[in-house]
Amino acid sequence: MQKSLLLGVEAIGQAAIDAGISGVYAYPGTPSTEITEYIQNNKLANSRKIHHEWSTNEKTALEEALGMSYAGKRAMACMKHVGLNAAADIFMNMAITGVNGGLVVTVADDPSQHSSQNEQDSRFYGKFAMIPVFEPSNQQEAYDMTYAAFAFSEKTGLPVMMRIPTRLAHSRSGVIQQPVMPENNLHFPENPIQFILLPAYGRKLYQSLIDKQDWMVELSEESTYNNYFEGKDKSLGIVCCGIAYNYLMENYPDNNCPYPVVKIGQYPLPKKMLKRLEQQCDELFIAEEGFPLVEEMLSDFFEKGTKVSGRLNGALPRRGELNPDHLAKALGKEKVQPTSSPNILVGRPPSLCAGCGHKDTYEALNEIIAEVGTGRVFSDIGCYTLGALPPFNTINTCVDMGASITMAKGAADAGLTPVFAIIGDSTFTHSGITGLLDCVVEKTNINIIIVDNEAVAMTGGQSSAAKGRIEKICEGVGVDPTHIRLFVPLKKNHDEIVSVIREEMTFNGVSVIIGRRECVQRIAKLKKLNRTNKEV
Repeated sequence: MQKSLLLGVEAIGQAAIDAGISGVYAYPGTPSTEITEYIQNNKLANSRKIHHEWSTNEKTALEEALGMSYAGKRAMACMKHVGLNAAADIFMNMAITGVNGGLVVTVADDPSQHSSQNEQDSRFYGKFAMIPVFEPSNQQEAYDMTYAAFAFSEKTGLPVMMRIPTRLAHSRSGVIQQPVMPENNLHFPENPIQFILLPAYGRKLYQSLIDKQDWMVELSEESTYNNYFEGKDKSLGIVCCGIAYNYLMENYPDNNCPYPVVKIGQYPLPKKMLKRLEQQCDELFIAEEGFPLVEEMLSDFFEKGTKVSGRLNGALPRRGELNPDHLAKALGKEKVQPTSSPNILVGRPPSLCAGCGHKDTYEALNEIIAEVGTGRVFSDIGCYTLGALPPFNTINTCVDMGASITMAKGAADAGLTPVFAIIGDSTFTHSGITGLLDCVVEKTNINIIIVDNEAVAMTGGQSSAAKGRIEKICEGVGVDPTHIRLFVPLKKNHDEIVSVIREEMTFNGVSVIIGRRECVQRIAKLKKLNRTNKEV
């Protein structure tokens, strides 16, 4: 069998191809982006014509993947943890409809918020939806679990969540591949009402989901990804979830942990295995990357009231990524590596790229702000969010995708004027259009500035669904064409940009001001790609 050196996200992409998927659906979001990019650049995926174009947002991606599953084919949807919030509607409902072709939802969580607004734990969504969740501890398991998850999805009739954290997503290891499977043939669901969630049907389908839960637990008990390892010292029993098992074993290089250990890689939790651990041990220690999901579940799970410790009681940090040292400290061992950087290293905050057009937009907007006062610039997620930092200090909010327009509308409704919403081109099509429609319907006095760099720039310069469409979208939604203004964000155009913003600021209604200049990093990336193609 072939062995390759792969990132965790690449292992998942390769496994999906080898398992016979017909499509991957995703919106770029670190740390999940490279799964789709890997499939996009894979020779077998391209020869099979596996669908791999980017979707407009995570909700549309998951709905499209479910549509492919309806048609009998295997599909995967990929997103980061906050992207699952955007897809929550379809995610919860497809647990009730179930699947036809195997469907895997890969969600990459970001403990410590390396590139995210929060560090939420997607396992809670899996528990909420009552679907199976796989959580690998290393790259080989990421491959094996993904490869098996499609057949498991078809066996259970349920979507499967594959949950990975940043550290596993973006680290490499050798991965042994399994035989490549053919794609499924087209076939319709056997149950003609399976995908119709009218109340009369939905109640029956929901009961079917509930009826499967005991079976799901049985499958977890039998899973090769849930293991019980004996230990001589029964004063403590350890439960390790996903990558936390690797962190534990780094403290025992000889692979000889003295305590009994239950390794969790598949949910729902294997109840019998955990009760066996509790009966043998005086107390339990829970190591899990993310929120204290398992710790909370086990705190009142046992009849004899066994003490359970972990993140909730301070044995492990309540927030941020785990590492081997955290477990070493909790277990009374010496640290295996330094936890702080040398003093000679000085942290440097992120900044906009040299030559970025956003700089010219912020410099012009700051001139206007100096006239009207601070506290009135609303923004959201994108590289333009760096306008909140020095030297610009321009924007005042960043909460979620698309919230710039809707929060600015709310502030305008409260009587604040003028108000500005800063939103990127890809974020605008992701979740800004509906907010714009609200503004048009109510004739809100708002100035929306779309910083259009013709790319999903923050995640690597993927193509933007907005390219070449923004003006027509705004006009189609109902914005007066005379108040759809365009400028080129260059230093030489500073006075013109200030003039455009000032003119629209005096208009009592919806203004859309578009600053368009291609992302400088995307230009460099495309030039490099063109050179490579010529050499080939």
